[in-house]
Amino acid sequence: MSEGPRSRLLGEARRGKILEWLQEEGSARVRSLAEAFDVSEVTVRQDLEKLEAEGHIVREHGGAFLKSVTQQVHSMALQHNQNMDAKQRIGRAAAALVGDGESIILDSGSTTTEVAANLLGRRDMTVVTNALNIALMLGAEPGFDVHMPGGHFKAPTLSLSGERSADYFSGLFAEKLFLATAAIDLDAGLTYPSLSDISVKRAMIDAARQVILVADSSKIGARSFSALGGIDLIDILVTDDGIDKARHAAFVAAGVKVIVA
Repeated sequence: MSEGPRSRLLGEARRGKILEWLQEEGSARVRSLAEAFDVSEVTVRQDLEKLEAEGHIVREHGGAFLKSVTQQVHSMALQHNQNMDAKQRIGRAAAALVGDGESIILDSGSTTTEVAANLLGRRDMTVVTNALNIALMLGAEPGFDVHMPGGHFKAPTLSLSGERSADYFSGLFAEKLFLATAAIDLDAGLTYPSLSDISVKRAMIDAARQVILVADSSKIGARSFSALGGIDLIDILVTDDGIDKARHAAFVAAGVKVIVA
């Protein structure tokens, strides 16, 4: 894990990362946050008090949970729904890489959900996904054989995570993985708001012949909390036309094919 994303953060920046963690996980314990951010439990409690005062979370004994999580699950809505026009274009471009009869893995996330939506109508498809909303979207469609791992349910991302979920991918083989990320940087690589998904994403990568990262341009050049690995993990980046020329050229120079939607 990269030390950069985990280094001690100043108050406002740390609270932003804690909120990102809660938006990803749904809830967290004070002790876990203190260990992850290398601060005291008193400091974490103060951070949670401020986030609660701002209306983002609800504190409970020993931790906190995301205020909107119950409504999100009931409506099957994802937490991260910004830049949807770009994500829809990325979804169409990424789905065009899939042919009938392929076996693919779809990671959870708002952009991979757009990939799934553009696969409707394909035939003889085998799909493995840790995303409940994607499984419900494709599972009843003729021509789709949908599989899901077990594991811990993460309400904000409507996904299954943890070591049991990662173990499911051992021994599987898929033609393509459509991978999501919170941020991608040429130096820091692929980074995410929390730790729980890292093992699942590594297992997905190991199970796929080709790794296709779907990420809108707002995520390029950004860094989140925990590192999955370098950009050498991916074969193709599908993004939108907001990517600048210098970064586009740098990805290509690093051996990553870039598709601009």
